Amino acid sequence: MERNIIHLDLDAFFVAVEIKKESRLKGIPLIVGGQSRRGVVAACSYEARKFGVHSAMPMYLALQLCPDAKVISGDMEAYSQNSHLVTEIIADQSPLFEKASIDEFYIDASGMDKFFGAFKWSVGLQKKIEKETGLPISMALSVNKLISKVATGEFKPKAQKQIPAGDEHSFLDPLSIEKIPMVGKQTSSFLFDMGVRTVKTLREMPLPFLISAFGKNGISLWNKAQGIDDSPVVPYSEQKSISTESTFESDTIDVKRLKSILIAMVEKVAFQLREQKKLVSCVTVKIRYSNFDTETKQIHIPYTSSDHVILRVVQELFDKLYNRRMLIRLVGVRLSSLVHGNQQISLFDDTEEDINLYEAMDFIKHKHGVDKLIRATTLDVNKRVRMEMNLFKGKVTKNLIN
Repeated sequence: MERNIIHLDLDAFFVAVEIKKESRLKGIPLIVGGQSRRGVVAACSYEARKFGVHSAMPMYLALQLCPDAKVISGDMEAYSQNSHLVTEIIADQSPLFEKASIDEFYIDASGMDKFFGAFKWSVGLQKKIEKETGLPISMALSVNKLISKVATGEFKPKAQKQIPAGDEHSFLDPLSIEKIPMVGKQTSSFLFDMGVRTVKTLREMPLPFLISAFGKNGISLWNKAQGIDDSPVVPYSEQKSISTESTFESDTIDVKRLKSILIAMVEKVAFQLREQKKLVSCVTVKIRYSNFDTETKQIHIPYTSSDHVILRVVQELFDKLYNRRMLIRLVGVRLSSLVHGNQQISLFDDTEEDINLYEAMDFIKHKHGVDKLIRATTLDVNKRVRMEMNLFKGKVTKNLIN
């Protein structure tokens, strides 16, 4: 049976929610993001995009391009609530759906053509969402998730597009390689330097060459250029938390060692957050003493997935929590109150330097493994307690962050 995979993507979601709250914002250049000069753009209206403004751009540059733009700090709670409204409608109408982020969804509509047509049904769902939520949304249908996602991006806003089976190459070939999902700045820059600018050129490159240049990611890159994507629509279930903990073979009172372990833990869970396109607003630290007494402390913070933000909070919680000066047998970190978010780091307060740093870090970790890039402060402790923590299974390289 031929697959029918639908991709739904809310148009300029943060901006649309702000306009829904305050109608006078409609039709003007609007930017959601950090208020300071060193902040970054989290989202912008299509009116602002006409001036060259885009997400992750430094705020000072965005205001140079569009000095009349109105800047709003953003309201993650409102965005999460509106995302939930859309999710409920899709859950009520769809046979099988996946929530990929706060503003995008996949639906497996395979088999619907036997009854009333998958594309016709998709358009009806799109109209229902817009009518009941007041939010504009784009839709595309194809044989897989990859083609559908690229199509919604190409034909937004309010896209209604079907890429028939067999037309994958003719659709993808003329597009820039930057249009391929998960091709970031580093990968596209590398390909540009090789003279590869379109998907067609990438598609015609030998697979062994891509593997030698990009490692195992070369296979994924080649498949995407071919329009190949067999990944299923994963049934949606809301993850409540991400956590990690370590029980030591011998109890310890070495505070320096304990803090190094916590740093390594934060690096692990924060990377998982960004990989899953999620943000956290509640951080919990847990310790268990040698007499098995267990204590925890938690705090709510602005939504983020940045190592340095979470790390600062974890260290503060540990300092408040560890006041008995007894031997410790276990420490743990838990991130909860999760929401889906496209931004890799703190939505409204991080700087351009922060964004570039985390993009580079995640690129290396994704390509070579999470254990290949660590902070220098955790090097010694990782050598001593690698088996205890079960966090780093590979051989630590010389790629360190001071």
